[in-house]
Amino acid sequence: MQWECRSRLATALLAAIFFALSGASAWSQTSANIRLIMPFPPGGPADVMARVVAEQIGATGGPTFVIESHPGAGTEIGTEYVARSAPDGNTLGIISNSFVVLPLTRKLKYDPFTDLVPICELAAFPPLIVVNSDSPYHTLADLIDAAHVRPGVLTLATIGPATSSQMAFEMLKHAAKANITFVPFTGYTPAIQALLGNQVTAALADLSALQGQVQSGKLRVLATTARKRVAPLPNVPTVTELGYNVQEEFFGGVVAPANTPKETIAKLTKIFSAALRSPEIKAKYANYGFLPGGECGADYAAVLRKDYASSGQIIKDANIKME
Repeated sequence: MQWECRSRLATALLAAIFFALSGASAWSQTSANIRLIMPFPPGGPADVMARVVAEQIGATGGPTFVIESHPGAGTEIGTEYVARSAPDGNTLGIISNSFVVLPLTRKLKYDPFTDLVPICELAAFPPLIVVNSDSPYHTLADLIDAAHVRPGVLTLATIGPATSSQMAFEMLKHAAKANITFVPFTGYTPAIQALLGNQVTAALADLSALQGQVQSGKLRVLATTARKRVAPLPNVPTVTELGYNVQEEFFGGVVAPANTPKETIAKLTKIFSAALRSPEIKAKYANYGFLPGGECGADYAAVLRKDYASSGQIIKDANIKME
């Protein structure tokens, strides 16, 4: 009888250990590498965010992520690719504000709210408006005033078309009544290169994409469209502070194809949540000016639907044309 009790206790203990380890480490033993599809070219904030999170998960015994870039059409190509992938948990996608902006501006071949399942928000990014260091524009007011004098001549580069980056630009253009020409690029890196080559007047991009050029003095920051000043750049004003009611921040999240098993979604949510709570992520994010994401699962889905509604209202109120 005593031997039988000990045997049952040992079996129960082994089962408990198995279930405790059935998160990240068990995933890596039973699955191939997880493909993380990024709908942007390499080198931008989404790329940095994805690699930081993937490295943290791998360092703690989780699955290995293989990051693939599928850029184009304002993130539509990469996101549609994820929506059409097998719902087995082995192909996930990075999303940005374009996830909620695109369906408001064009007819898509997928429905972001029925063909994809939100897992977690991974980070928030502060957008910056920049010019070359040798530009005659030292403040946002200088840029706006010049646009009033020479309507349609000044240009601004960012990701587009039909992206949150373009929406931030269009909101500023509308609020300032300034005719500045929008120049779309497939990613922040080519947009910044165009600015450095004096092919455009200004650019709107994320801090992480601009950090090297700003620190080296090649680019000058005029303002941020974020709700509050960016910690690494405390002297840079917000656009709202400067008198224009424009508040637009960028986010990065992760989604899975619809019909992915609930237990797989739950396991993925646990893996990403643990990584986002780690001090290592917070420290690395701080270096890039990122803010850690916090919402996951149903809470994140609710946030995306709220963003969709508010973006639609902004586009309608400001009569923004994004094609």
